[in-house]
Amino acid sequence: MASHTHPGQVRSHNEDSLSCIPELGLAILADGMGGYNAGEVASGICVSLLGAELRQALTEVNLRGKGPLAPSATETLLRDHILRANSSVFRAAQSAPEYAGMGTTLVMGLFRDDRLTVAHIGDSRLYRLRGESLEQITRDHSLLQEQIDNGIITREQAKVSQNKNLVTRALGVSDLVEPEIRSYEIIGDDVYLFCSDGLNDMVGDEEIRFAMMTLRSNLQLAANHLVDMANDAGGRDNISVILVKVRREPPSRHGVATRLLSWFRN
Repeated sequence: MASHTHPGQVRSHNEDSLSCIPELGLAILADGMGGYNAGEVASGICVSLLGAELRQALTEVNLRGKGPLAPSATETLLRDHILRANSSVFRAAQSAPEYAGMGTTLVMGLFRDDRLTVAHIGDSRLYRLRGESLEQITRDHSLLQEQIDNGIITREQAKVSQNKNLVTRALGVSDLVEPEIRSYEIIGDDVYLFCSDGLNDMVGDEEIRFAMMTLRSNLQLAANHLVDMANDAGGRDNISVILVKVRREPPSRHGVATRLLSWFRN
């Protein structure tokens, strides 16, 4: 895993928050919104709570040693902790006038065994580079995406729309939120990009794909370069990226003996 975050060329402070926990296969990225400094409070609460509580929960699962979690169990685990984080941000927003209405987007992934479980709320994104093909895995919860889906505007028109950054779903703005959670199979050499909209609003998908392909052997350099590209294009928003590369086929694809050998080698 590698990550990089930057306030951009226009904003005076950074309201994005992120966390990488490689030993748990956990990546979390949040893009805060609200009054001055309130966005970074919302994203910070979200990321710190999810990181700490999922570390404890997953450590307990590992200690019990009952084998892989079923996809449904992993999805339930993420949903429960996201709802708790939502309640914490919502309560904090009610605790002081300067925090009123604050909230945050969220995109997070848990890499476990041979699967990636993804949860997202809002318009922060997850992309997957598999071979030479880049695919957007998440679908934005935004007014712009709804206009595209309803045929009101085309994707080309969306690129110059004034309605960017208007999300239809966010964590912490109400007492209830519904994260979108899905599980995917991972394969060796996949590269995953978690990003705030400060990247994809400034850099096109083809440019992102080329950068990831060219620098996939050095994730930190790739992360730094993607942020630099967004800044060079104007950097109108905070920019955050997390890159995750699957180094080899997950052990669960193989027989018991191969899995044991893999665990001992690690």
